[in-house]
Amino acid sequence: MNPDAEIQPPFAAFMGMKITHVSRDKVIAEMPVRDELNNRFGALHGGAVMALADNLGGTATMANLPPGGRTATIESKTNFFAGIPVGDTAYAECTPLHRGRSTMVWQTRITRSDGRLCALVIQTQIVMLPEKDSDQSS
Repeated sequence: MNPDAEIQPPFAAFMGMKITHVSRDKVIAEMPVRDELNNRFGALHGGAVMALADNLGGTATMANLPPGGRTATIESKTNFFAGIPVGDTAYAECTPLHRGRSTMVWQTRITRSDGRLCALVIQTQIVMLPEKDSDQSS
């Protein structure tokens, strides 16, 4: 596993994401739903749900890349099923649907503390492998 996968961007801390498991096959996280993430109706904002899933998909892809590899999200789709109220916690589990040479596709299930499915996110990550050193290729 790429050791850089466990390094999270500052945005994850800003959102309050806590990564609890990282492997090549799964990334698990939780995020308390606080007032700053409210959608004005007392539930986690949809953009925050999508940001949580996006961060996990990037982390999962990083776990599958060689050192020096990079990734970016090129497509994401979210289905929303239930809200997560302020004061509760969002729980997310990201697993692979496809791990190819040029793209990887991840599914993230987001639930709340009572176990109810709140969102399902499927995203595609582009795979950018490190460039080979031109001195070594000659």
